[in-house]
Amino acid sequence: MADIMVGAGFQGTDEATAALKVRGYWQTVGYRLRYDYVTLFFTGMIVLIALGSIFAPLLAPFDPLKTSMAYRLKPIGFRQFLLGTDELGRDMLSRLIWGGRMSLLMGLTPVALATVLGGTLGVVAGFVGGRLNMLIMRTMDVFYAFPSVLLAVAVSGTMGGGMSNGLIALTLVFIPPLCRIAETATAQVRNLDFVEAARASGAGTGSIIRHHILGNVLAPVLIYASSLISVSILLAAGLSFLGLGVEPPTPDWGLMLSTLRQAIYVEPYVCALPGVAIFITSLSFNLVSDGLRQAMDVRV
Repeated sequence: MADIMVGAGFQGTDEATAALKVRGYWQTVGYRLRYDYVTLFFTGMIVLIALGSIFAPLLAPFDPLKTSMAYRLKPIGFRQFLLGTDELGRDMLSRLIWGGRMSLLMGLTPVALATVLGGTLGVVAGFVGGRLNMLIMRTMDVFYAFPSVLLAVAVSGTMGGGMSNGLIALTLVFIPPLCRIAETATAQVRNLDFVEAARASGAGTGSIIRHHILGNVLAPVLIYASSLISVSILLAAGLSFLGLGVEPPTPDWGLMLSTLRQAIYVEPYVCALPGVAIFITSLSFNLVSDGLRQAMDVRV
């Protein structure tokens, strides 16, 4: 009998220990990311690119705007130019480092703005429903009628080139999909028991959205937003390539590709460097987004 009681005591202790080890949602996400080495590696790549862009004045060996006709289109490893020079004799390494600053700005800012604006519209449309939902979502459907590249080119071309107009164009491109994601997630949550209990307790609309809706909508919106960063970088580079984005002589990877395309048969490896930078950055954001999606896909 004593052995049975001791065994039961040990069993109860094990169950209590297991109960104490139960993690919350965000703790589980952090635990999964800690052992996802691919995501951690490419997160480190993004951090290095971001740090290089932030500290570009300290890291760039030369002035990215200084030209020298005597050193036009020099190959990789020529004298003090580790990555060669462009069509105006400017150091490619310095321009790549400085160009990362502009490319990351054009990639992250539109997604952040669209997440706030589109997420807010989607949550309001999904929670309120009715005619307001119809008005917001049908307006978003108008933007869905155009491919993202065509819409970005059309908006930027209508307003004119420049960084600010490019940011506005990309933000308008990303608002509809993020609004749709937020509206769908909100519509699935708004009639659940805990939301009805909050209504019955007398909680206001703002309190319900803030404390009960956002916590369940935030994860899918953030996952989708993270996947749009690489798309934003590519679209921003495309706008600059077409002359509708960043204006010269500002260092930008897309603009560098545009100005170097005529020299591709002279120094093909130097001309490909901005494209390699865009590819590595976009790939890193894509793989980090996949890792976040897998980590946040927690089944209770």
